Amino acid sequence: MAQEYGGDVGITPKAAAQGAQVVAMCVGNDNDVRSVVYGDEGVLAGMMTGSVLVDHTTTSAELAEELAAACQEKGIHFIDAPVSGGQAGAVNGALTIMCGGDADIFGQIAPLLKAYGKQATLMGTHGQGQRCKMVNQICIAGILSGLSEAVLLAKESGLDVAQVVDVLKHGAAGSWQMENRAVTMAEGKFDFGFAIDWMRKDLGICLEEAQKHGLSLPLTESVDSRYADLQQQGLGRMDTSVLIKSLGK
Repeated sequence: MAQEYGGDVGITPKAAAQGAQVVAMCVGNDNDVRSVVYGDEGVLAGMMTGSVLVDHTTTSAELAEELAAACQEKGIHFIDAPVSGGQAGAVNGALTIMCGGDADIFGQIAPLLKAYGKQATLMGTHGQGQRCKMVNQICIAGILSGLSEAVLLAKESGLDVAQVVDVLKHGAAGSWQMENRAVTMAEGKFDFGFAIDWMRKDLGICLEEAQKHGLSLPLTESVDSRYADLQQQGLGRMDTSVLIKSLGK
């Protein structure tokens, strides 16, 4: 997905008069981004000086820093801006957008981000948006791991999972994953949502970043390993909530 916007988002009058753009893209992984951005027919080749490239893809922080440098050489601004909220969030204009880059440029494009984001926040310099998304994915992995065990116990104990969710969602255990996935997990429905193929890509990025800081992330490593086993079973396109199947029930 790549979209252009030339409206009133703070682009300088001179740049606007020259056809400056805001180009937003969201593809698959680091290499997909490079294939779209670079080359004679790539995104950068067609952008005007003073334009802004916004990357919503979940990538490594190193790629964000690489793109920022490549854009700077061409007089183009760059913002790394991974999102959370899935397809429903995009359709409903309710995405959470985590940004890295220059504060002035972020301020210029913020009105545009509001068209499809419930919240857009500048987390710091280039790459920090991506690092915030890593934290987001680790949190999701942990929640799904606990939710898988909780739903399994609820089912085996004869509890009504929908009723359990209705009670617990108002307390400390409440989460988006619980409200939107617990019942479908109990029903064995996984043919929708965010595929574990993509989650494994994201968790790989998290684990690589952790290594650079000398950190061990045992829960993340465990969930990633369980997802790898599910991929081997041919479940790579299923929603991440299919993690419950790794418990053997």
